[in-house]
Amino acid sequence: TRMSKLKLIGNNTVRRVLKYEELIPAIETCLLNFSRGKIRQPVRSSVDIEQHKGVFLSMAAYDTVQDSCAMKMVSFYPNNTQHHSLPCIQSTILHLQPQTGVLLAVIEANAITDMRTAAASAVATKYLAPDNAKVLAIFGAGSQARSHFYALTHVQQFQEVVIIWNHTVPNGEKLSKEVSQSFKNVRFCASAKEAAVNADVIVTATNASKPFLKGEWLKNGVHINSVGACLANWREMDDDCMNQCDLYVDSREGALKESGDIILCQPKILGELGEVIEGGCRADRNSKTIFKSLGMAAEDVAASQLVWDKVKDTE
Repeated sequence: TRMSKLKLIGNNTVRRVLKYEELIPAIETCLLNFSRGKIRQPVRSSVDIEQHKGVFLSMAAYDTVQDSCAMKMVSFYPNNTQHHSLPCIQSTILHLQPQTGVLLAVIEANAITDMRTAAASAVATKYLAPDNAKVLAIFGAGSQARSHFYALTHVQQFQEVVIIWNHTVPNGEKLSKEVSQSFKNVRFCASAKEAAVNADVIVTATNASKPFLKGEWLKNGVHINSVGACLANWREMDDDCMNQCDLYVDSREGALKESGDIILCQPKILGELGEVIEGGCRADRNSKTIFKSLGMAAEDVAASQLVWDKVKDTE
């Protein structure tokens, strides 16, 4: 094949072409193929940029079933929002042609990361949440909270959505205005307990490093999608919460290496979400469940392939 021109694809293009109705099934397939051992994915590597309180990560995967390959680079600077008015997380995907290793596209990955993470939680909610889940509670008011609102309301008819935030009030108000336009029953709440006790599905998408979600608040049958606390010494959920719930993960290897909630509490992992999808691991929807999602390169590959398929023939 001739060398085609390298495409640069921005977040706005990604948001325009990537739709949850295609992404959620693609991520479901990806999780299944991962648990079947069909995806080559080394554990992500990280470089500490301690002088600037930052971390730089790189993560790559090759999906042997879809024949697609990509690598994502992520920088995580927790102080960026406060000190520089920049996002805490910035990321870029290099999308390759598997047959030749040619670089096809450089894709801004903030939108992809938000959407593929939320899509994985939507798949988990489909398999683990109680059948008649009515109340969704989202902890956090950042871009992950936003993407989770759209992805989860895509797979489940909720009667009420409660968004909880405490320290970044302007963020919460911005998010509330936006989601209220597409969903009439949105409430905002400053109390974690008040939101948690009524919730059938909970999303924790915060920058918290200390646990804020307590097991004593949990309703029977609740399903929790936990996407924050992605460092080994960070937590979102207390021990009681971890121990009461059946625990599922995207990747055992990733969870045991990176999730503070798991490393510091040592609960039993019942299975990977892909094993639940496959049917080899039977999940009980009526018990309390957690999907601990660290995010995987395989999910970025699935999402970037969808984006590439949409834009490759455009100028």
